[in-house]
Amino acid sequence: MEIKQILLDENEISNAIEKIASELNGFYSGYQEVVLVSILKGSIVFTSDLMRKLKFPVGLDFMAASSYGDSTRTSGVVKINKDLDQPIAGKNVLLIEDIVDTGLTISYIRNLLASRSPKTLKICAFLDKPTRRQTELTIDFTGVRIPDKFVVGYGLDWNEKYRNLPYVAVLG
Repeated sequence: MEIKQILLDENEISNAIEKIASELNGFYSGYQEVVLVSILKGSIVFTSDLMRKLKFPVGLDFMAASSYGDSTRTSGVVKINKDLDQPIAGKNVLLIEDIVDTGLTISYIRNLLASRSPKTLKICAFLDKPTRRQTELTIDFTGVRIPDKFVVGYGLDWNEKYRNLPYVAVLG
């Protein structure tokens, strides 16, 4: 597997983050605190960059889930590898995902967290591949819609490789 093309360069990534941060700052203006739940490992880079642009109080927690293994296609089975460290009952929660394609993983996590009685629960995704969607899903805050290509970089990986790239690239 090798890089075929750069899909989003560093400037385009920065602009997408500014856009999302502006939307979030408007939406959450006046909120006491919002718990950011970053879905590991891919979302950590996006979460890091995004949270520094937020102008409202935030808490931070992490979950890890997998459905890919070493493949470029989802297995369809979601496995929680790490759960939250803190309870979220009565809290405003923003799920942060690097990419949503089939929607199976984020839907599973959303339903799991919704069962824990948060005050509010919203989804923020850096990348969205709506043509791959296999479940009904609302993404409340979206950075960039992308075509049905397997992408790496900016936290996204294939077999634990390419996360460190400062851009998003098509792998093939």
